[in-house]
Amino acid sequence: MTYKKIVLKRGKEESLLRFHPWIFSGAIASNDDNAVDGDIVRVFSSKGDFIAVGHFQMGTIAVRVLSFDDETINLAFWKKKLALALQVRKAIGLVGKTDNNTFRLVHGEGDNLPGLIVDCYGQTLVMQAHSVGMHVCRHDIANALVEVMDGCVGSVYYKSETTLPFIKGDGQENGFILGNVSDNVAVENGLRFYVDWVKGQKTGFFIDQRDNRCLLEQYSRDRAVLNMCCYTGGFSVYAMRGKASLVHSVDSSAKAIELTNQNVALNFPEDDRHQAFCEDAFKYLDTTDTRYDLIILDPPAFAKHRGALHNALKGYTRLNAKALEQIMPGGILFTFSCSQVVTKDHFRNAVFTAAAQARRKVRILHQLHQPADHPINIYHPEGEYLKGLVLYVE
Repeated sequence: MTYKKIVLKRGKEESLLRFHPWIFSGAIASNDDNAVDGDIVRVFSSKGDFIAVGHFQMGTIAVRVLSFDDETINLAFWKKKLALALQVRKAIGLVGKTDNNTFRLVHGEGDNLPGLIVDCYGQTLVMQAHSVGMHVCRHDIANALVEVMDGCVGSVYYKSETTLPFIKGDGQENGFILGNVSDNVAVENGLRFYVDWVKGQKTGFFIDQRDNRCLLEQYSRDRAVLNMCCYTGGFSVYAMRGKASLVHSVDSSAKAIELTNQNVALNFPEDDRHQAFCEDAFKYLDTTDTRYDLIILDPPAFAKHRGALHNALKGYTRLNAKALEQIMPGGILFTFSCSQVVTKDHFRNAVFTAAAQARRKVRILHQLHQPADHPINIYHPEGEYLKGLVLYVE
């Protein structure tokens, strides 16, 4: 197949020779074939040497590299790439477990498939495109997924309305590409969760906190737990199983509170240790009379681009200071940032500033990150987005 040609400016191939998977618009010298959003392009250096093949898209990131080999992007290509991604999940023991059918199968650049996310919830795969090119290829990818999973899944749900620019004449409505499974209960480490892949955030559940929820369970016994920005209550359910004395879940979204209550009831019916509150995080911490000795802070991304970094760090500092002022002596604080532009050092400094403002002495017990099914491409350090600290508060 003949693909359109992109030529780079002199010297702009250096990052690609180090296998970084992005080509920025400023690196392009010519697009003489008039590649448009979603086109597959072959990329050449200024000297005419082949560099990579990838998806073109207007914007800051102009090309997302699919391969550094000169190969055809077809059904066989997708099957090969997806089989490699599945092999990683098998190697880390996530496939075929009776007590866990929830994991990330494809993590964008971490699986050398930039612009593509695929999460597994039992019999259903939820696919999300973050590039027009992946959107254009969605049907081939869905077919390849079902083949690679070899009968383990029956449905592929496409959920990209909020992650793509509007594409004129090419509908991108959310919906099933293959199959139509009504069962939306997934199992994670023996606990059951309703997954709202139709209206929920991301693909319906925050799989990236799975390992950190397990750690929280170990600290929950006999503690009064506050799960702030609880979303669907994942941390709350694990705290309940960890024999917390009480668990309070707080979120500003009424839908999130509804899902949290459903998930707690699914696992611990008629258990009066849990209460949920639909309220702003800062207001709740200012007004609550309950004293907690374990608090989880897992807010949505405060910064989605570099221009928002300063205000984001102020937000993280303020939220953590409020929690540190409230927490009981000897308490444990689980605190997170999922903002990609907030580095580990940025986040740690924000939390330490919060501790100083609250005049509390803290010790780091754990430094947390995303799990192994959200791998980081060593050539793409930007993929390390989830940062967390577990603190002991004197």
